[in-house]
Amino acid sequence: MNYETIIAEQDGPSCVVTLNRPDKRNAISVLMMDELTAALKAAEAEPSARGVVITVGPAFFAAGADLNEALRVKTAAQGTDYFKRWHRLNNVIEELGKPVIAAIEGFCITGGLELALACDLRVAAEGSSFAITSARIGTVAGAGGTQRLPRIVGVAHALDILFAADPIDATQAYRIGLINRLMPKGGALDGAKALVNIYAQRAPLSLALVKRAVHRGMQMDLASAIELETFIVTTIYGTEDKQEGISAFLEKRTARFKGK
Repeated sequence: MNYETIIAEQDGPSCVVTLNRPDKRNAISVLMMDELTAALKAAEAEPSARGVVITVGPAFFAAGADLNEALRVKTAAQGTDYFKRWHRLNNVIEELGKPVIAAIEGFCITGGLELALACDLRVAAEGSSFAITSARIGTVAGAGGTQRLPRIVGVAHALDILFAADPIDATQAYRIGLINRLMPKGGALDGAKALVNIYAQRAPLSLALVKRAVHRGMQMDLASAIELETFIVTTIYGTEDKQEGISAFLEKRTARFKGK
């Protein structure tokens, strides 16, 4: 499929989706949200794609939301409609049955960071920087930043970032757990694809159900989450991949998973 604001292509087991509005510093428009959603669903439907990498060029990940569009949002009803687009995109990322990794070079600001926060993992290069700058322009992060950020880095670190509205560098982001892997400059995409290469050797249903258990479980009390986990694990024990995986381990051979 041809897109206007992104480029989607498959590289081995990785579906690589590149944000492609360099003249706007990859500001995330409504069209980009819709095209990202379409590309993610297409990757989910492709059996040979075992993970999605959302990436960029060398200078910047995303400058945030397209402020020209945001400026036109002047009523509560318009705001609800606008942010529903954001929430739909982020929900598709979190509910996708495959790992989604953000590969970050350069600055990753406000809406760009909120997009990255919705991904399962973040791989960033040295020289990248991270901020939610809403307090500088009189707004509040509205694409999940006030909720996903503290769940990932803790309340105190999240408030520090949100109050100051200043960038933090990749070293600090790695130290507080905002990013999972810190790569040399220019190496974020390769680092993300290396992770997908590992995931391609794992059972697809295991990854899909692990992702669901974690994301849903984090929104529950512990007892309910353990009950969800029990339901999921008993479900997967009835799959062909479970039989193949345990048999291969006992027979000391490489498992051949089918996603069934």
